[in-house]
Amino acid sequence: MHRGHDHSHDHGAGGHSHGHDAPHAHAHSHSHAHSHGHNHGHSPRPAAQWQTPHLPHGPEPEEPSHGEPDLDLVEKAFVEGFASASDPTSFLRLARIPFDAATAEGTRVSLLRVETGETTDVGAVMPHLGGGSFRYDPLPAAMVSRRRTLRFVYFDGRASLPMTLAQVRALAQT
Repeated sequence: MHRGHDHSHDHGAGGHSHGHDAPHAHAHSHSHAHSHGHNHGHSPRPAAQWQTPHLPHGPEPEEPSHGEPDLDLVEKAFVEGFASASDPTSFLRLARIPFDAATAEGTRVSLLRVETGETTDVGAVMPHLGGGSFRYDPLPAAMVSRRRTLRFVYFDGRASLPMTLAQVRALAQT
């Protein structure tokens, strides 16, 4: 791309100079018989724009908060360690899981239990057009997926509140 500057190039019948300030516009006339090469911009189609165009300068948009990086890996390590901990209460203290805390609304919550589980997906369903029926396919061994789940169950004085690790980390300790 040559925008906003002058350059010289040879069309096989002699060289000449011209500017490319406006697309497909030459500030001079010339006549000579030659075939236009693959890089010469006299085609009726505009050039394709492959890069992101520059946006008008303004305030930079704020990046959305993505929380703690790799929290899924932290959660996986927590589940593995908690399952084999000889003292689960000490493990929770080490992981800084609050036993008594306050929610963002100021409600006091107390930790009742930690629930871990394992889920194994062994099949997949695909709805047929119209949604009245579906197709079921068992997954081959290479496509079977396993997930470990983790929930912290707190009590707020009226009901139990299941929370994720991310929600527990957001609690304000009391």
